[in-house]
Amino acid sequence: MGDTTFWKGVFKAVVLPPTGPLLLAVAGLLVLRRSWRWGRLLAWAGVLLLVALSTPIVAFALLSLVSRSPPLDIESARSAQAIVILGGGVRRHAVEYGGDTLGHLTLERVRYGATIARATKLPVLVTGGSVFGGEPEADLMRAALEHEFGVPVRWTEAESRNTHENAVRSARMLAAARVDRIVLVAHSFDMLRAKAEFAAQGIDVIAAPTGMPSGHFDTVLDVLPGLPALQGSYYALYEILANAARWIFGATAEGSGARASSAGGAERGTRAEVVTKIANDLFCAQTVVYR
Repeated sequence: MGDTTFWKGVFKAVVLPPTGPLLLAVAGLLVLRRSWRWGRLLAWAGVLLLVALSTPIVAFALLSLVSRSPPLDIESARSAQAIVILGGGVRRHAVEYGGDTLGHLTLERVRYGATIARATKLPVLVTGGSVFGGEPEADLMRAALEHEFGVPVRWTEAESRNTHENAVRSARMLAAARVDRIVLVAHSFDMLRAKAEFAAQGIDVIAAPTGMPSGHFDTVLDVLPGLPALQGSYYALYEILANAARWIFGATAEGSGARASSAGGAERGTRAEVVTKIANDLFCAQTVVYR
């Protein structure tokens, strides 16, 4: 229970939709006895917020805030030395497969990565460990690529538990092969953070985002509230929080590290490392927790 992965899951379950807006509405109902005005305001705010986040237009607007990478130019991809595919979640205990299998986000990434690999002939690295037990995600990704898509995998990084560790551990493997320029496959909503993590390891990244928001609404049914839009809002809000936390905690860590260096204090330097680790554990988890 003391694992930050557990508390991260609790935090997201409570704050992000649908639970966050629902708790706001419940709080309003509880306040009604003491203040009719404020209770009603909170209750309606929670309900309307949940409805708004469930609409495709709001989801598209939120996803557009974090989806800043353009579609991959396959010609520019040929200048890279390898393709790195980030894990995006595992579907545990899939009865029809007799065990764990790839979650839908990871499957989308694997499929797109396979398309790029066939077009460029670049070697592939898959990265993703086991966050909540079970078979490592990278092993499942490798099996799908090789047996279902016919694409060989050169490197398998199966120890990482979050995006930061994906970058750190993958960079070590790539450095051993003298690779410093990659095509990075992830979803458009978390590409900004993923690119930053790999760039921090000295890796030049060509973004290959999948699942990009199109903003096309062909019929009136496309603008009505629904679960897909709510899920899109969930992803976007999580990334907004994650990028904000990474910026805030990163600035804090840099400030603490600078003070430690000027004062010669090892204790403060250690504190900076702890702050950075907390930020990574809480907000840089793989999207396995999005399921």
